[in-house]
Amino acid sequence: MTVADWAGTVVGWREALDGVKQFIAPAFKRAEQRSSAGAFIDGLLSRAERKTGWMLAEEAGHERPYRMQSLVGRSSWSADALCDLVRRYAIDALGDEDGALVVDETGFVKKGSHSVGVGRQYSGTAGRIENCQVGVFAAYASRFGHTLIDRRLYLPKGWAEDPERRDRAKVPEEVAFATKPAMAREMVARILDDGIPCAFVLADALYGSDYQFRRMLEERGQAYVLAIRSNHVLRFLEEWKFMQTDPASLIGDLEAQDWEPLSAGEGAKGARLYEWVRLPLNWQAANGFARWLLARRSLREPEAIAYYFAYAPAQTTLAELAGAAGLRWTIEECFLRAKDDLGLDHCEARSWHGWHRHMSLVMVAAAFLARLSAQQRRRAFGKRNETSPAMAA
Repeated sequence: MTVADWAGTVVGWREALDGVKQFIAPAFKRAEQRSSAGAFIDGLLSRAERKTGWMLAEEAGHERPYRMQSLVGRSSWSADALCDLVRRYAIDALGDEDGALVVDETGFVKKGSHSVGVGRQYSGTAGRIENCQVGVFAAYASRFGHTLIDRRLYLPKGWAEDPERRDRAKVPEEVAFATKPAMAREMVARILDDGIPCAFVLADALYGSDYQFRRMLEERGQAYVLAIRSNHVLRFLEEWKFMQTDPASLIGDLEAQDWEPLSAGEGAKGARLYEWVRLPLNWQAANGFARWLLARRSLREPEAIAYYFAYAPAQTTLAELAGAAGLRWTIEECFLRAKDDLGLDHCEARSWHGWHRHMSLVMVAAAFLARLSAQQRRRAFGKRNETSPAMAA
């Protein structure tokens, strides 16, 4: 393998970019829409500091932003159809039997009160309550890379129950208030129905604490590693008596030798080293499956412990569960890259369909970049691991 091979400089990215534009073309009804979508994606991939209508129009050589703004706002096409195509495109590049589906939400800070779904609510991005929109997203991660594959805007109850605001923002009649875990259940079920290869579903404590989310996955025979809070209520039947405890208490009773040092996989700053332990939970499980309480603690701060519910085939090792839990960071990296480089948080549209169109178009650009990286990794994985000349000598 040459330097050009592993560095990716031989990747034919222009041809690949034309390819993704052709792949998503069926989502658009007219040639003008397809042309505008192509220019929009080019602009997202450009060095423009802000991915606004004016800036994208300037990148495309247009005198005015009408075509870019019309694509996201006034024109007629389905953002959901585009999202479905993005998912197919991404899974074709990244799909692997050991892949994982990761769910999380992210916030979009806003100044005004007219953008659909905006309000004072907790934003994990800001780490506090902000005037913002919140979207629930799904990402797919495998050894070939990771990218966002679905999205939906969270509509707070104040919005959902206000006919005037709904009408102004063009919220479809069928969209009712739903909690974020309920949104995630519907999203994940739909994705799994598509038959994507998925070894584990991963999510943080907001979703891991939701019984209905866990039950939906279990009924499908879908393995998961879902974060939970340290004070999550656990109830057991022991000697015909109900016992109540929590993850922190159960794990706190363990001895130092019960913990096993394992890596949580590669992160942005290299290998992430922790100590892990799991305890079997004697709750009922499907034939061939088992449940565990999984815990991870920091080497530097032993008191910093993360807790998970794990549900997987009974023969699953602790190392496999630790590796799966460690993949949850991939969706955070997807958010970071999409916001910093592709303008995920630069949406100017105030309507329901405008928000979903902007997010879907950004997901096209992100999936394109993920596919290029995946092609590079597949070529590298396919090369024979030859001994270096220096070592051979």
